[in-house]
Amino acid sequence: MSSHTLAEVLESRMPEGDGLRYPVPSEWMQGRTTFGGFSSALMLDAVRTKHKDLPSLRSALVNFTAPIGTSPTIGTEVLRQGRNVTIINARAEIDGKVAAMATFSFGYPQDSHVAFECPANSAEEPENTGHYFPPDLPKPPIPFLQNFDVRLIDGALPFSGAEKGYLRLWARHKDPFMWDRMEGLIAVADLPPPAIYPTLKKPGPNSSMNWIFNVLTEEIRTREGWWLLEHQLTAGRNGYSSQVMRVWNTDGDLVVDGMQSVIIFV
Repeated sequence: MSSHTLAEVLESRMPEGDGLRYPVPSEWMQGRTTFGGFSSALMLDAVRTKHKDLPSLRSALVNFTAPIGTSPTIGTEVLRQGRNVTIINARAEIDGKVAAMATFSFGYPQDSHVAFECPANSAEEPENTGHYFPPDLPKPPIPFLQNFDVRLIDGALPFSGAEKGYLRLWARHKDPFMWDRMEGLIAVADLPPPAIYPTLKKPGPNSSMNWIFNVLTEEIRTREGWWLLEHQLTAGRNGYSSQVMRVWNTDGDLVVDGMQSVIIFV
């Protein structure tokens, strides 16, 4: 497990001006920037730290505008506080320049007769599923992956020239403290590589432009911290791809439904 867990990073936040400053350990990097799920979790933590007694997180719009290679300062602003929904913006800056932004919507539960489910397809238990990367590797190919236990259910490895862009994984934080926290779930939800990666025949860099997701639960609850992730390529051309990203708990309940735009430089 990483010597700087997500929980430790969140607890290390320090006030700076009207915002909060967060450390960026090397264990949470991918290339010259932090892992996007990590950055998103920091912005959510800043919002929930600065604004108490919020209802449940319902949706988020995240934009990754520049690399976060050093400690960001995150400021927050309430855009609207209504009777049912509160919308708050988070802005991560480095040296006064925007590196990431997120708009979070929090809402109280509503009385409604509407109830539609999207149950997960059956899958082997995570304990019976093979590791995504060989467990005897001295270290994972990308630093932030050392914080997670990842098992491959279906799909191919990156740059394997597969016919379809699809990944289905079990994943969890190695740190049990993050198993039942919203920030932990958000970090896990962005863990897989771009869904187009299995279709590529050679390595190349990528950059996530944005991430839009809805949260369909008020309880961060799953067995032993395991979440079932499914990332599916919708389309890709001219160096840009669009993908659907979903997360279920071990009971088969859909908890996160999202999509992402990724630039592919290969």
